[in-house]
Amino acid sequence: MSGSTDGRATAESDYPDGAQLRAIPLRHPWRNIAAVALVIALGIFIIDAAQREQYGWSEVGKYLFDQRISQAALTTLQLTVYSMAAAILLGLLLAIMRLSPNPVVRNIAWLYLWIFRGTPVYVQLVFWGIVALIYPVFTIGIPFMDPWITVNNGVFTNLFVTAVIGLALNEAAYMSEIVRAGLLSVDDGQEEASKALALSWAQTMRFVVIPQAMKVIVPPTGNEVISMLKTTSLVAAIPLSVDLYGVSRGISAVTFTPVPLLIVASIWYLLFTSVLMVGQHFIEKRFSRGSGRRTERTAVRGASRAAAPGAGTPAGGGAAVALETPPGKGIGGNG
Repeated sequence: MSGSTDGRATAESDYPDGAQLRAIPLRHPWRNIAAVALVIALGIFIIDAAQREQYGWSEVGKYLFDQRISQAALTTLQLTVYSMAAAILLGLLLAIMRLSPNPVVRNIAWLYLWIFRGTPVYVQLVFWGIVALIYPVFTIGIPFMDPWITVNNGVFTNLFVTAVIGLALNEAAYMSEIVRAGLLSVDDGQEEASKALALSWAQTMRFVVIPQAMKVIVPPTGNEVISMLKTTSLVAAIPLSVDLYGVSRGISAVTFTPVPLLIVASIWYLLFTSVLMVGQHFIEKRFSRGSGRRTERTAVRGASRAAAPGAGTPAGGGAAVALETPPGKGIGGNG
């Protein structure tokens, strides 16, 4: 007791009435040195790249808004939207299958994920590109007997449709795990309450679990959309050459300017991904409401209110440090 009393007495004697404690930040000189070095290195690279003829900046400006490039950029967006839409629907179905109490359904979903997550997407696209050669017609019937129905394989002869199917089937395996993580994040008590209300398993998933799981599902889905946009450059394996990378590569093969056309394609990809990142930021902000996390702005606002006059700390522009004192005691006074 005497040690604690002496400590409080020392604190009261060291800080007179009206004194304000200023929090002095630690010095980090090496951080400043590293930042300056990085800025200098970046500036040197930009100056060197601007003067280097091999980049062909005049060719970049010439083809940046070329009609062929613009149309290819639109095709890339279409591939992204169609593939992601199909992948989300299929991923949701696979996630529900993974959580199904039926072992056959659950293991079939696991087999699908094992195949499509365990093989490279480029290899898968090559395979889908030659499916029309392996299966020229689709038949329905009993094995070793004449088929009942025979349909020509006209789906996989359309390279754009083949690219959408190949990208969607691969992405669905990853979306399935994202959706499953979101479904597992919902408390088990929600399902128990649904059973008490006599809801079926399908109704529970549709009306109770999935709406709550969207809070976990939506943010990583934005990352997958951005990844899908860049993965569309691999459709050359089918081969489909009307996407952004395929058209820029075709133009460079004629003009013998591969570097400028690669820069053109990169600028368009950066434009699309930047827009998607901004949208992802606002979506994550929307679905993170009520999660208990405090943003930096909220913390600063709370500190400002705490430092306001009459809020229990001295008024002033600097940061104040509050000392824990017993009831009735103030800093440097008897309260």
